[in-house]
Amino acid sequence: MPPQVVPLDELLRYQARECEAMGSVLYARVLDGVLDDVAAGGVCAAILRPRAGDSVNTALQLRFLGSVHRQVLEGRAPALAAHYPSVGGTPGPSLVADFLATVAALRPEIEARIEDGVQTNEVGRAAVLVGGYAEVARRSGLPLRVLEVGASAGLNLRWDRFWYDTGATTFGDPDSGVRFVGWWEGEPADRPDLSTGAEVVVREGCDRNPLDPTTEDGRTTLRCYLWPDQSERFARLDAALAIAARLPAPVTAADLGEWLEGRLAEPAAGLATVVVHSIVWQYVSKEARDRMRAALRRAGERASASAPVAWLRMEPAGPLADLRLTWWPGGEEEVLGHGGYHGRPVRWGATAAVRP
Repeated sequence: MPPQVVPLDELLRYQARECEAMGSVLYARVLDGVLDDVAAGGVCAAILRPRAGDSVNTALQLRFLGSVHRQVLEGRAPALAAHYPSVGGTPGPSLVADFLATVAALRPEIEARIEDGVQTNEVGRAAVLVGGYAEVARRSGLPLRVLEVGASAGLNLRWDRFWYDTGATTFGDPDSGVRFVGWWEGEPADRPDLSTGAEVVVREGCDRNPLDPTTEDGRTTLRCYLWPDQSERFARLDAALAIAARLPAPVTAADLGEWLEGRLAEPAAGLATVVVHSIVWQYVSKEARDRMRAALRRAGERASASAPVAWLRMEPAGPLADLRLTWWPGGEEEVLGHGGYHGRPVRWGATAAVRP
C-alpha cells in the first residue's frame, strides 16, 4: 500500500483540532492562522505547499511547528518568544501575526530545519509501556534486555529510573524527578500490577538519526518538538534529561531491521529480550517493517523459557494508542492496554490472545 497523502488544509485542520483536544490552545490558534495564510497564498503556503506531497506519516505540520519553535528556543525570534510559555512568554492577541512575521523573517532557517524528522522521545509514554515491561518480568521471572527501535535520544530506555504510582501498586525510583501518579483510569484492580518489579540489565537502542541528550543541540532538538504551552511536558523532559546525564543508554545510528538482525542473532540466555517501540511504526518503511518482523520471527523460533523474546509496542489505534505484546515461545499477541499519544490517560485491560 502506498504512503497516504492528505491534502494540506485537511492536515492542518486535523492537527489544530488535535492540539486543542490535547491541551495546546496556543498551537490550535497558530494552526488556524497558518490555515488562513495558506489559503491566502502567504509565506506558510510558500513553505508548505511544495512539501504537501509528503506522506502524512512524515508529520509535515509538526516538523514545521518544531522548526519555528527551535528559532524561539535559540533566541532568534524575540517577538514570538513573548507568546511562548516555553521561554517565559504569555500568549497574546498578536500571537498569529507575530508567528507569521517570524516565519517570513526566518524562512531560510525554518526551511533548513523542516527537513529534520520529528524527535519527541515523549517521556510520558513510559507510563503506558511500564505495564508491558512488568508483564514480561512477571511472566519470565528473568531480568530484562531492552532493545528499543526508533529510540531517538534514548530517554525511555531509562524507564525503570522513573517513578510510577498507579494507586494500587508502585515501581521505580521514589526519588525520581520523572513521576507518574494518577495517570491510570479505572478501578485499582483493573490497573497494571507493578508489584513484582523489573530489573533491566541491558538497555540499548537504534535510530536513523539518534540524538545525544547530553549535548545542548540534542536537548534543544527534543525541546523544540514539545508544544510550547505544555509546561508539564517540559518539566518531565528536563527531569528525564537529568537522568540521561547520569545513566548511559547507547543509541546506534542504524536501520532498525539490520540492527535487530544483529542483536537477535543469538538467544540471550538468562534474560528476557524485549524489543520495544512507541509511536514509531508510521515513520518506518514497508521494507524495514518486513525485515524487522522477519528478525523477530526467527528469534521467536529460537526462544525458550530461559531466553524468551517479547515484542512490546505502543502504536496508533484511533483516539488512543494500543499497547500490544507478542510473546515467544508461542508467538501469541495480545492487547494489554491503551494510552494517549503523550501517555495520559492509561487504560488497562487485555483482550483474548490472537495469532499475529
